[in-house]
Amino acid sequence: MAPNKDYYQLLGVSDKADDSEIKKAYRRLAKKYHPDANPDNKQAAEKFKEISEAYSVLNDAEKRKKYDMMRRFGAFSSGGHPGARTRSDARYQEVDFGGLGGFSGLGDIFSSIFGRGKRDVQVEPIEVTTSVPFRTAVLGGKAPITVSVSEACPTCGGSGAAAGAKVSSCGECHGRGTVSFGQGGFAVNRPCPRCRGKGQIPSESCGKCGGEGEVEIQKRMLVTVNPATENGHKVRLKGQGQRHPSGGKSGDLLVTFKIEPDRFFRRETDDLVCTVPINVAQAVLGTKLKVRTIRGQHVLLRIPKGTQAGRRFRIKGHGVERNGKRGDQLVEVKVNLPDKLDKRQEELLKQFAEVSGLKY
Repeated sequence: MAPNKDYYQLLGVSDKADDSEIKKAYRRLAKKYHPDANPDNKQAAEKFKEISEAYSVLNDAEKRKKYDMMRRFGAFSSGGHPGARTRSDARYQEVDFGGLGGFSGLGDIFSSIFGRGKRDVQVEPIEVTTSVPFRTAVLGGKAPITVSVSEACPTCGGSGAAAGAKVSSCGECHGRGTVSFGQGGFAVNRPCPRCRGKGQIPSESCGKCGGEGEVEIQKRMLVTVNPATENGHKVRLKGQGQRHPSGGKSGDLLVTFKIEPDRFFRRETDDLVCTVPINVAQAVLGTKLKVRTIRGQHVLLRIPKGTQAGRRFRIKGHGVERNGKRGDQLVEVKVNLPDKLDKRQEELLKQFAEVSGLKY
């Protein structure tokens, strides 16, 4: 890589680009320059290495922050010098990279950002969304999920070689499993894209996995849903995501909960609201109703005389429980009016209106 190039230039994005812009740019370039799409093009392979390195840094918030700091002070300019004092504009003081943050030199900073070996490469988390029944979200429970992940090929044991195939040292990385990237006078090792970090290439690829050394499976599991879970809540399952291509730490699984609506209940913060229909006589004369709660109990609720439509009645302690405290259940009354009256009903209603002084 030429010293005067930086990671933003390599991906073709500005240094203000957000995560989605960076990811979109990387995917576009990776598809174009991937070695599998350009088997005899060494320049494409080199370009693929460069954009992969750039993405591994800019896609990590902490690495990107440190990289931006070094970039701001000219660490990757053609005239930059490791450990040298650099004067920027009036907003900055002189900075000695040799004493920054306890590092002995800028090379150490660079190494701390990018890692030192193929097992240090981080696997991106898998993100999935799963539907959770309303009652499970309120009370807690388990939610089943299915996610596509890769595992070591059972036929070749992850080697990528067919049975009896001759395995030779990778010509790209010379058996090391890693290749070096140059940046501003520094060398950084990353997994070799041709042998995928194995250091060896078989004369014949495994028929099961096509030489990848891994196969995709549908992984099924139960995820714990904590009580009072809200729509859009996320949980991270450590090490339950994609396996590491070189045997390092597996990635995480990020699960987003989508709460299904309930036919009877709805949430208002930690209160549960339900709507109960009553007729005109019950609203005018009063009545008693048996109301279901989220935990399966039934509470007898007294509706007083002259209850208006939309009035709410509170049942204490039957709402969502959070941190040892429970919200309430709010019962909202809906008064159902008759669609049609027969002759006698209409006559009686008119008499009631006249006695009550009501106009009609």
